[in-house]
Amino acid sequence: MARVRQRHTAPELMLRRELFARGFRFRLHVRELPGTPDIVLSKWSAVVFVNGCFWHRHNCKRFNWPKSNSEFWRRKISRNVERDEKSISALLALGWRVAVVWQCEIGQKSIDKAQVVDRLDRWLRSASNLGPERFSAT
Repeated sequence: MARVRQRHTAPELMLRRELFARGFRFRLHVRELPGTPDIVLSKWSAVVFVNGCFWHRHNCKRFNWPKSNSEFWRRKISRNVERDEKSISALLALGWRVAVVWQCEIGQKSIDKAQVVDRLDRWLRSASNLGPERFSAT
């Protein structure tokens, strides 16, 4: 697990590149905020988490429970999901808008990247305070 990146993953870099190209400016991995969001857009009072499908138990084809050492993985991934929920709740309580973008939606092989980035762009520019927002191509 030491080789698994926590920051600057390919999906995160792609999303940052697209947001920057659209004129958004942001800070990265702000430790002072609950959950250390991947992207913090202070001007828009918004944070974005770019979640890996396996590590955060996304309901997609990329997530399968491991067959070996399954009890360990079930506990670990369940704790990750609980921590995510607590972080999102804390951010919402602080007045931040929260978006979660999944690896499978913007990964290297995804054909729907543009749709996801367009939806995120519209959400950021809107006054929508209903959160958290989960971004997918659909």
